[in-house]
Amino acid sequence: MADSATPRTGDCVAVAFSGGLDSTALLHATARAAEGTRVVALHVHHGLQPQADDWAAHCERIARDLDVGFACTRLSGAPARGDSVEAWAREGRHGALHDMAVAAGADLLLLAQHRQDQAETFLLQALRGAGPAGLAGMPRAQWRDGICWARPWLEQPRSAILAYAEARGLSWIEDPTNDDPRYARNRLRQALWPAFPAAEPALAQAARWAQQAADLAAEVAAADLATISSPQRLHLAALSTLSPARASNALRAWLSQFTSAPASLVERLLAEWRPGATLSWPAPGGDLHAYRDGLYWAAEAVSAPSDSTLDLSRPGVYPQAGWHGAWQVEAASPGIAPGRLARLTQRDRAGGEQFQRAPASVPRSLKKACQEAGLPPWRRGGPLLFDARQHLIAVAGLGMDARAFANQDELQLSLRWLEDSALPQSEGGGGAAA
Repeated sequence: MADSATPRTGDCVAVAFSGGLDSTALLHATARAAEGTRVVALHVHHGLQPQADDWAAHCERIARDLDVGFACTRLSGAPARGDSVEAWAREGRHGALHDMAVAAGADLLLLAQHRQDQAETFLLQALRGAGPAGLAGMPRAQWRDGICWARPWLEQPRSAILAYAEARGLSWIEDPTNDDPRYARNRLRQALWPAFPAAEPALAQAARWAQQAADLAAEVAAADLATISSPQRLHLAALSTLSPARASNALRAWLSQFTSAPASLVERLLAEWRPGATLSWPAPGGDLHAYRDGLYWAAEAVSAPSDSTLDLSRPGVYPQAGWHGAWQVEAASPGIAPGRLARLTQRDRAGGEQFQRAPASVPRSLKKACQEAGLPPWRRGGPLLFDARQHLIAVAGLGMDARAFANQDELQLSLRWLEDSALPQSEGGGGAAA
């Protein structure tokens, strides 16, 4: 039953170990095939069953008998009233398994889902109206937050796992909730397999086809977005030249970096936008705005942060909490003298500010300057930077005020505002508000 194709990435392998048939067989097979690799069993104590303490003790005993490591985490809290117990347990379990794997020094985590689990997932997703990504079910291997979550038995029938366990005299836990008809998967399991015993391989095959379709859609979207988008803006006029299927596919891929957009939102946006229209659509966690034939994402509005003092006199990237972005400081010309950047005040617009785009231009009202630069209305609130004499230095989205430029023979630093979506994911803070 061991699968030699499972990715090996380090000297420690973790196994998600509930104590049930599937995970018991997987832990046993992994321990026997380890060949010097350290194995650790990870158990999540959900606290939902009166037998949960006994199950944790059973799992620890099995791990000891197999001469593998053992770690257990008890979930805290409980599902809120009206929340799905399954969703709460799943989210908590994923977080606990990740943390225990990291603590054990494992970057490979094995899970015991098999072909029947995949077939059930495909059908449940189909009943929810899922697209190819949902119908693809569970991936055989997937990297998430530094851990490879792998399912080496995803193509194995459950009957093979049962035969493996019985042949070796393994003992496992029978969870009574597996027969509870309150849970959708159990209802499906009780109705499907007795009526259609041969459906499992066909449904699992359908999930594999869906995975290929989802992979192909992702490749097409990446190729389309490479020419019609940036992380901050989607060119709607260019999007509209694509076929309806490709336009929908590209739009969903672009939106996925910001929000989990329902299909109804994608359909509305494609149907309602017209060239030159200024429109807005609410979305989970924020809003979408069509402006000057571009589509923009704006995170959920919060009250502007209070005034703060910054030192931007050294090159670096300085994230600004609450403003959804960061100041990038680089040695470049034209720029501002470092001494003038040592004590800056950061705040939102107060009204009456003027901004000068270039040395030879005329200062304009900030509103007019934003309009001329094509800065969308929802990005005109700031932040603004002022020097110690309260002279305007820079405006997020517009850049540096030309009146603040240093002389050519002086050391100069340039300022540029980066939206959160344009920041490298690993970027750390280069400075802090005082």
